[in-house]
Amino acid sequence: MIDKKELTEVVNQALEGTDLFLVQVTVSADNVIDVALDSMNDVSLEDCIAVDKAVHAAFDQDVEDYELTVGSYGISSPLLVRCQYDKNMGEDLEVLTRDGRKLKGTLTEATDEGFTIVTPTKMKLEGKKRPELVDVATTLRYDEVKTTKCIIKI
Repeated sequence: MIDKKELTEVVNQALEGTDLFLVQVTVSADNVIDVALDSMNDVSLEDCIAVDKAVHAAFDQDVEDYELTVGSYGISSPLLVRCQYDKNMGEDLEVLTRDGRKLKGTLTEATDEGFTIVTPTKMKLEGKKRPELVDVATTLRYDEVKTTKCIIKI
């Protein structure tokens, strides 16, 4: 079986000097490999081909047979790595926390530890007769989150 750690190193080396980043590598028990890439801009077919060639150069299929797919990570798929949070700064997100809360808000900050979303929330303010919409910031650690997805606007 192809070693996932070695494969990840090869892919990251192939991405050096580009604005591409690795989102996910999966290797099944029967050597079906899926490499998902993303970028601050676009992932082109040429980008995927370059990574495919780098993997084939590093892992000889005559020695160990494998099936390889290199592609762009889907826009409707959950965010998995910090670079994706950076890429989606200012976008609306839907977050499902590990304790079952579902939050919707605008991504305003991402750090190595976590991220912050701002959600408009109706609140009764002192001296006001009716509740008003107030922006409430919620900061979450990545380990507190089950899934984070971008809300796709049509």
